[in-house]
Formats: sequence, C-alpha cells, structure tokens
Amino acid sequence: MTHADPRGPLVLDTRELGRRPGNMLEVHREVEAPELLGTDVISVPEGQPIELDLRLEAVVEGVLVTGSARATATGACVRCLEEVHVPVDVHLQELFAYADRAAHHQEVGGEDDEELRELDGDLADLEPVLRDAVVPSLPFQPVCRDDCPGLCSECGARLADDPDHHHDQVDPRWGALAALRDQAATDDQKRN
Repeated sequence: MTHADPRGPLVLDTRELGRRPGNMLEVHREVEAPELLGTDVISVPEGQPIELDLRLEAVVEGVLVTGSARATATGACVRCLEEVHVPVDVHLQELFAYADRAAHHQEVGGEDDEELRELDGDLADLEPVLRDAVVPSLPFQPVCRDDCPGLCSECGARLADDPDHHHDQVDPRWGALAALRDQAATDDQKRN
C-alpha cells in the first residue's frame, strides 16, 4: 500500500471525525486535476480546476465519503477534429475502511468483493475514486455537435464550413469511355 501525501489536494484528513459514528464534516474545495484523468480522446487536462463538494461521515466500518465533482473535459471531435469541451459532473460515493476493519474484512474472505479502500491513518486518498467516477462518464466518441457532418473523405475539408462542398465524380464504369473521349479531344487538337 502506498502512503497518501497529507499535502495532496485530493487527500482528505478525517481526524476531525474521530471514530464516532454519526459525526459528519462537509468539505468544499477546488483542486487541480491530476494527470491522466481521461482517455487519449478526451480528458480533464492536468491542472484544470475541479470543484469538489463532499460530505465525510464516520460510520462503524470507516469513513463514508459522498458528494460531487465538477470540471470540464477537453478533447477532439471524432468527426471533424475540432476541439470540444464537455462539462463533467459526477457523483462520488466511497467507503474508506479503518485499517482494523479492512484486516477483518480480508480475514473473512472479502477478497472476492470489490476493491476495499482503506484509510491511511486518518487520510483518505480521493484520487482513485475521482478517476473511477470521471473516466467512465466521459463520452467514448465526443462530437462538437450531434449533427456534425465531419470531414470530406476526398480532400479533408470541414463540411460544417461549406455544406454544399462536393467533388464531381465520374462513375468508374464510364472511366474507359472518358479516357477515349479525352484521347479523341487530344487527337482533334493535334489535327487543327
């Protein structure tokens, strides 16, 4: 287990709660986004502000953290490659178990359950919880608008800028006839 840095912006100190079930603490904080909060296509850029509204509650097993995180993800439209900005507003809920409760959980066969997050002393590291909430909420294929026409497959022009954009294409089945026509025109020019 890695130890949480008490100075980390996403590390919460739960000491004020004590181990008295029912105690509650509200935390409102703006933090900078950690690195790699997203995918290659869209993510919350490192250093971008994330607004956290959290409630920490002491329960018998540990500290229950609930609340929300808001930020803006940036990426590229998968159709036209223009930059897109997507608001992110996710709900967070995680139980951070006291070390003795986590050990008991392991003894009774809790390893088959979901990953149990454990307090590091009195510290709760919210970064993995934030990552687990934000990344799946991001669009798999972000678009600048629902009806984005994308790029021209022939020349790469952005079709939203020129809705009438097109290329005159000859049916390939007529290609041989067009070649004969061009040859005949060339022969006519040579004779004249």
